[in-house]
Order: sequence, then structure tokens, then C-alpha cells
Amino acid sequence: MLSVETAARTAATVPPSQSAKSAQKQSLGNNARYGERQAPPTETVESAVAEDRRRGRGAVTNASGRYEPHARVAEDDGWDSLGSLEAFQTQVSYEKPRTVITRNDSPDLSFDRSINPYRGCEHGCVYCFARPTHAYMGLSPGLDFETRLFVKDGVAQALERELSAPNYQPKTIAIGTNTDPYQPIERQHRNMRAILEVLSRANHPVGIVTKSALVTRDIDILAPMAEKGLAKVAISVTSLDGKLSRLMEPRAAQPQKRLDALRELSAAGIPTAALVAPIIPAINDHEIEAILDRVQAAGARSAGYVMLRLPLEVENIFGEWLLTHFPAKYRHVMSLVRGMRGGKAYDSSFGQRMKGTGAYAWLTGRRFEIAAAKLGLNASRAKLRCDLFKPPLRGPEQLMLL
Repeated sequence: MLSVETAARTAATVPPSQSAKSAQKQSLGNNARYGERQAPPTETVESAVAEDRRRGRGAVTNASGRYEPHARVAEDDGWDSLGSLEAFQTQVSYEKPRTVITRNDSPDLSFDRSINPYRGCEHGCVYCFARPTHAYMGLSPGLDFETRLFVKDGVAQALERELSAPNYQPKTIAIGTNTDPYQPIERQHRNMRAILEVLSRANHPVGIVTKSALVTRDIDILAPMAEKGLAKVAISVTSLDGKLSRLMEPRAAQPQKRLDALRELSAAGIPTAALVAPIIPAINDHEIEAILDRVQAAGARSAGYVMLRLPLEVENIFGEWLLTHFPAKYRHVMSLVRGMRGGKAYDSSFGQRMKGTGAYAWLTGRRFEIAAAKLGLNASRAKLRCDLFKPPLRGPEQLMLL
């Protein structure tokens, strides 16, 4: 097995005339064969999937999840067998959820409940902290997370059942905190719109986070809700550099599209915010002030940030991405990341996982705060109302109206 650190040292010795792809190939040459037990995912690098098979995707590998007893790696047998493998295509499966509202009691989150209309996310953000959840399905947090998607069938009906429960107490439901509700498959399956229709009828408050301009499709629902104090939307803007954005989050909206969406939502009277998330040391941290300036001009009232988070398999997935696209920066980036996380790639402690600790994290936080204050961001935040809630009618009550 080849450690990430060893791969980084190997990549650093490759002459500048060689491409990043050649450096990747040289540094990832010795890997586990089929049938070997997988070493801890934070210590290994799997073979990269051929570029033509993963074009338009974020992850460069499809390593087995942490619950799988074996690692399976595609290996050329000398007869060009890998050349016959097809490109990764988006596959959609359906599941029937009994409940759709997920509860949490995390002290560093501003919400205690959320909804995820889909499992997996076609946006393919390489840094996505939700990737490890695909291991629960027996799938890879790598390319499987971007291509093996699950639609929660009947999500609106399940939501109505939960909201109509006699003991239900309304509080803001967050949507988009795990996978993006407006990812490309939403155009066809419309789960998010169905959820909004239920929430609108019930006068239930909702807060949305997305990277997609598709959110503007639902302004006809969101604007009337916002007028009652029931809706707000945050757009995540990770970079203003279209090329970098395409590498990090290949199927998310380009930066200008997100700014246009902010402007359109704001013009419709919907409270808007921007998230600079994640901030990646030595990759996009130099853009903080510029991003805040652009989102404020587009109509955002408030802004927040989250430092890069690398839980479980995401450490390897992100490290492999760095070695592929920014091999010379790998050691520097990871050194800064570990400096924020007590020497580790990630610290899940409440109060630290979002912002990090140490000198770099402190400096980044002060830069963000000063820039936001100069632009008048965060002077006030939209507060949503819960007192207008009207529970959906339960089955017998609906029959009484006939």
C-alpha cells in the first residue's frame, strides 16, 4: 500500500515537464490487488480511475467504503481490458422513506431538523463532508456518491404525515445541509418542489442552502412564503474562478450563475445569504474578500463561512484530488489543514469542526469578519416565523370535508 505522504513525496520529484496526470500515475503505482483487506482509508491511496471514465466528475477514485471487507481496484491484465470499461453514468434508484425529517441536537448548528430529498449528489463536490454516508449503502464515497443516486419516493406524503402528527412542534426545517436539493436530477424528479408545496400550505418555515441556480424556478412558491416570514435562501459560493469551480464541484452552477441567482432571489423579496464554504487553505482562501464583495453586490444580506472538513473517506478523496490537480500544493495544503485540526486531518469536536483552531483558522476568521463588516453584511439576520403553522389535515379529517 502506498501512503498519501509517500505519494506526495514521489509526486514532488517529478520533473516540471511531466503532466500532473503523469505524476499521479507514478505516485499511485503500487496498490492493493483485488481480495486484499482494505487498510484504514486515512492511510491509503487507491488507483485513479481513467480520466475519460470520470470526465465531469469530482472524485478521481472509487475506493470501497469503510464497511466493506475487501478493496477492489481495477487492474490492467495486459490485454487492454481497462479500455473496454464504460464511463461512469448517473444511475437513479428509488427508496420509500417512512420519515423524512432528520433530527439533531448539535450545539454548533442553528437548526434542529432537516430534510434531504436525495441520497448522493451529482454536483460531485470533491470536498463534500456528506460523502461518507454512501458507505451505509454499501457504495463508495468516491465516484459512487456522484453517480449512484437515490430518490426518496413519496417524500411529500411522508412529510405531510409528520407535520400532521398531534405532538409536532414547528421549527425551521433546513434543506440542503447534507446533499443539494437542487442537484441536476431535481429537474426531473421535483422532490424539492413537492416539499416546498407542502411547507407552503402548512405555513411552515424553511431555510435552504444550495449551489444551484435551479432554486430560482421555485420563486413562485418562495416569494409568497418569504412575504409571510417563512423562507430564506443561502447560496454557497466557493470561488469566483470558473476553472477552479469546475475542478472542485464539476456539476454545480458556475460562479456567475450563483451570483445571478442571488440577485434574482433578492429582487423577489426573498431574504438571501451567502456561504463561503468550504474555505480551503492555499486553494481558495485568497478569494474571501472578493467573494464577499460580489455576493453583497448581488443582494445578500448576510454571509458565513466553513473551513474545509475532511471526515473519514473524504481525507483520501480530497488528497487524491490534490495530487491530481495541484500536486505541488499537496503538502502545504494538508499542513495547514492539520494545523487547524490539532495535527489531524479532521476534528469532529463541537465548536471546532466548522471553524478549526490555531493561528491560520484565527486569521481566516478575522479576515472574514472584517470584510463582512465593511460591506454591512450580518448587520441583521432574517428570523422566520413559526406562529403561522397550520398542520396538514390527517386522513379522517380530510374525509369529513367530502
